[in-house]
Amino acid sequence: MARKGKDEPKGTQGKLPPARLRKIYKETVVPKLMEQFKFSSVMQVPKLVKVTVNMGTGAEEKELDKSMLDMQIITGQKPVSCAARKSVSNFKVREGMKVGCRVTLRGDRAYHFLDKLCTVALPRIRDFQGLSPKSFDGRGNYSLGLKEQLVFPEIDYDSFDKIRGMDITIVTTAKTDEEGRAFLKLLGLPLRDK
Repeated sequence: MARKGKDEPKGTQGKLPPARLRKIYKETVVPKLMEQFKFSSVMQVPKLVKVTVNMGTGAEEKELDKSMLDMQIITGQKPVSCAARKSVSNFKVREGMKVGCRVTLRGDRAYHFLDKLCTVALPRIRDFQGLSPKSFDGRGNYSLGLKEQLVFPEIDYDSFDKIRGMDITIVTTAKTDEEGRAFLKLLGLPLRDK
């Protein structure tokens, strides 16, 4: 098993154990979706392609470093920085300036992150009533925003310096929003009915 280095944050991992959600997907989600949508092949059933986590930081270099460290602790994968595409004088941003970071999770890492999001992070949000069912993009992909990174248990409440929000996009192979909604609901994403 891979050992963590001295300078590696506590949330990063080497080899991951098998994803619990992948097992749930194979044993319960696939048969239910095949029955519900009358799929003729298992290959038609929607799958999880990737989970993208994005965090905007603004124009400060120090903010970017801290955001990247937080994101690495939360996702277990090193983020890449994102540059501004065009200059906006009101925000003091120039083209090419580093203004955010993102991580793309695939395979078992995506399943682990989605499991942690559904079972640990979202229930920790104050007055949580479920996620909006209107955030689908028309092709079965779902996006949501979190206002603070403190809902993840890896972030130590005593050591964080600033509340940072993030956008999470769940990309699936679903053809329609209805298929995507059924797929994500069966995986455990707490979507409201209306």
